[in-house]
Amino acid sequence: MPDVDTAPTHDWNGDSGTRWAANLARLDVMLEEFGKAAIAAANARPGEQILDIGCGSGTSTFPLAERLGPDGYVLGVDISEQLVEIARAAAPAGAPVEFRCADAASAPLPAGSFDLLFSRFGVMFFDDPVAAFTHMRRALKPGGRLAFVCWRGAQENDWVRLPMAAIRDIVEPIPADPTAPGPFAFGDRQRLADILAAAGFTAIDIAPFDTSISYGRGATREKAVDDALDMAFQVGPLARALADQPDDVREKAAIAVRAAFAKRPGETSVLIDGAAWIVTARN
Repeated sequence: MPDVDTAPTHDWNGDSGTRWAANLARLDVMLEEFGKAAIAAANARPGEQILDIGCGSGTSTFPLAERLGPDGYVLGVDISEQLVEIARAAAPAGAPVEFRCADAASAPLPAGSFDLLFSRFGVMFFDDPVAAFTHMRRALKPGGRLAFVCWRGAQENDWVRLPMAAIRDIVEPIPADPTAPGPFAFGDRQRLADILAAAGFTAIDIAPFDTSISYGRGATREKAVDDALDMAFQVGPLARALADQPDDVREKAAIAVRAAFAKRPGETSVLIDGAAWIVTARN
């Protein structure tokens, strides 16, 4: 699922899912250019059958469906019932889409049925990525395609780097395993290539994609910075780092993080750097 959180997957039907749903508009703006790039790389064609992995609220599902025409079909799967319900409610009448609450890593999938496996930030959370991709690949037709976008390293992405660096002397950092399930599990290009090859994919291409992210919005510069700070406190690693901290620590952190965002350009939004991989492969 589209994610900028470090919560375990089972929490997507709890607090993480609730916070993501509450910030959908902000997050869709943040991830918009990445999603467009991944959809372009996927090159969906009329009549194709597509599996949208970690579809969330359907933000990627619907534009994929628009490319397919009446004979195409997109199945969106996500482990968050809250987000799946939002997607179902938003589905246009007659659209060739279906949504299921399921874990694509293990859910029963019809063998050899899909032309394309697609994901916008939804494949980095598997406990066993080789097994998960092997399972999903079996649902592809011979010669079928894989296309997804995933984050590169945390230090290349300002939505993590800026706030976490700002609180470094306020809250003791928690050591993290860069290969553990989470948003940056595929930051290492070679590791990602090895996972896909071990799962049976061929013609693997992993291309860097860098773009400016609109993080926080407001009618004025000051309100935009305030909105960026609020978003960081609600969704992402900063929210988790401060979750159990006392009010005085949170106040110090807020001052430091706001100052970090205030150094970035932008008038009605805070413009920060984002770095991802656009990945394509074949069955």
